[in-house]
Amino acid sequence: MVKEMKYRGKTLEELQSMGYAELAKFLPARARRTLNRGLTEKQKKLLAKIKVSKKPVRTHCRDMLILPEMIDKSLMIYSGNKYTQINLNIEMVGRYLGEFVLTRKEVTHKAPGVGATKGTRSASMK
Repeated sequence: MVKEMKYRGKTLEELQSMGYAELAKFLPARARRTLNRGLTEKQKKLLAKIKVSKKPVRTHCRDMLILPEMIDKSLMIYSGNKYTQINLNIEMVGRYLGEFVLTRKEVTHKAPGVGATKGTRSASMK
């Protein structure tokens, strides 16, 4: 038995049939405020491009709210030095694109360099 995915008790079809004002009631406060203020021109242009495109759409618009009509689409979001592809699903509704593509790398440290410890000060330098 396959479990149907829901967002706050609503199926994808129910979410897609709602208007933005009605959808805003189910979203967290920051997302609700974004929808009430209206989408910017860049966000409207991106949304139109996502609706018609079959391929992943490249975007720098990390502050775009994930809306129900974007579900099951693929996007390539810019992280500052490269594009990272993500597939949107119903659990991502109400979040921002930038939340899924990090701009900073995790720091991984290696062995200490020469002179960093007392034992390596006396080591011969080549």
